[in-house]
Amino acid sequence: MTAETSFRTHLCGRVDETLAGNNVVLCGWANTRRDHGGVIFIDLRDHAGVVQVVIEPDNAAAFAAADRVRYEFCLRIEGVVRARPTSQVNERLPTGRIEVIATTVEVLNAAAPLPFMIDETPNEEARLRYRYLDIRRQSMQKNLRLRTRLVQEIRRYLDAADFQDIETPILTKATPEGARDYLVPSRVNPGQFYALPQSPQLFKQILMMAGMDRYYQIARCFRDEDLRADRQPEFTQLDIEMAFVREADIQDRVEDLIRHVFKQVIDVDLANPFPRMTWAEAMRRYGSDKPDLRNPLELVDIAEFVKSSGFKVFAGPANDPGGRVAVLCVPGGASLSRKQIDDYGPYVARYGAKGLAWIRVDDLAKGRDGLTSPIVKFLDDAALEGILKAVNANTGDLIFFGAGPYKTVSDFMGALRLAVGRDMKLVADGWRPLWVVDFPMFEFDHGENRWMSLHHPFTAPTIDDAAELTANPGDALSRGYDCVLNGNEIGGGSIRIHRPDLQSAVFRLLGIEEEEADAKFGFLLEALRYGCPPHGGIAFGIDRIATLMCGVDSIREVIAFPKTASAQCPLTDAPSAIPERQLQELSVRVVRKETARS
Repeated sequence: MTAETSFRTHLCGRVDETLAGNNVVLCGWANTRRDHGGVIFIDLRDHAGVVQVVIEPDNAAAFAAADRVRYEFCLRIEGVVRARPTSQVNERLPTGRIEVIATTVEVLNAAAPLPFMIDETPNEEARLRYRYLDIRRQSMQKNLRLRTRLVQEIRRYLDAADFQDIETPILTKATPEGARDYLVPSRVNPGQFYALPQSPQLFKQILMMAGMDRYYQIARCFRDEDLRADRQPEFTQLDIEMAFVREADIQDRVEDLIRHVFKQVIDVDLANPFPRMTWAEAMRRYGSDKPDLRNPLELVDIAEFVKSSGFKVFAGPANDPGGRVAVLCVPGGASLSRKQIDDYGPYVARYGAKGLAWIRVDDLAKGRDGLTSPIVKFLDDAALEGILKAVNANTGDLIFFGAGPYKTVSDFMGALRLAVGRDMKLVADGWRPLWVVDFPMFEFDHGENRWMSLHHPFTAPTIDDAAELTANPGDALSRGYDCVLNGNEIGGGSIRIHRPDLQSAVFRLLGIEEEEADAKFGFLLEALRYGCPPHGGIAFGIDRIATLMCGVDSIREVIAFPKTASAQCPLTDAPSAIPERQLQELSVRVVRKETARS
């Protein structure tokens, strides 16, 4: 890559000994300025690195200009490269063996006093308010440039594999499933609204019906939902769809893609092939449908040992077909203090736990007398023996117990597994990818008293008969699959429904009656009638993959201009009020919430 423009000949961080004696023109920001005995030193920084510039007093014009330079001034400096004296070599810098003797110093733009130093990490509000300064930091430069390389390698791979890069509409139709839509009023169609796409799902299916065969898009998506570290109101996903395929065809292809980009971007070799695990096994062993396999801890079901126990906290769920009693055995966990153990109680309460029981194994050889726990007295010898053998307990271990509804226990024990694994430093280094398959087709929402899609309503069931699916929706498995990496779902997809009768049956099961289905999805149902091929696809979160590659905790670290946790942009002050005249043009009226009266 050349840096040569009419402004500069080289990047600061790429000036080296091979250029000794050559004239260079550099542009960047004053990282530091030092005046040592009449000689001024400026560390000039650009995205490639830092180089030391020396301004000597016998060059009056350059010296006078350098004397005015302050922190983060934007500069253009011309000079000659020379080797540093041996005593002044800085091995910590790639440019530490050379320096540039300035012949001219030009201040392109002065900088006002900064709200924070570039080498600091200020609070999030300041970082987003002054994002142009935050991005100057080396860590942000590294993250965003790595993200660029990630997208480049994705495109390179898919283009070579004969995928077609096709754009789908940003202004589209609102949908009734999933997160809330961002709505856009239409000026030319008063009282009507577009929706920003939550994904290109329906359009990519229609492209398969249209014979495009292999599609991809680096797609912008929008969801009006509550935010967290891995979620933003607008995000970027890699969207892929293929025709005339089964699950393995898609999984094998995108597996190869993910291995390719990890190797090319961060020089990591991922497993070949990725292991596969059913959803049921993942929930049973790890309490999560996106298990982190670097963590060796596993849940063990012990209902059979406590069914006849007089301890109703355990016996009740153990005898309930919808209940679960599970334990987590932590090797060496007896080293945790009582306070540390007790602190896990409020933590798991966030995930629905009503309490957290435990047993500390002080001396396995002593049996009951070697155990410390508030619940030991409620369990008979047979139950204790069965539990200890089931988890292969040893002296010095700590056993946590969870009991209640199956999903609730899985959720909070799965969260506990992750927390304890981190706290005990049990999580191994490296990368552990996984396919999770055989998800339930539906889950029942007792609050709304209806079935809900575990993926989305266009995912095909393993049952190919509409009548059978309608008769037994709770037993149906989907043809969906998630790609998981180190406990993060990085991609999710499915084989799609390609017959109108099966799609209509799924809509009915989800409480979407014929009239509503026709209004919302009539174009899809009609398209399915005209020779729709079997097809499927997947979407990967570009932001999530970049976050993992960069080793950071939040997708905000890999997005140039993210929103806050309250979906605001401190830089531009968006969202903001709109003038009444403009609202009238859109046939929109703002209804203000009434303030509470005292």
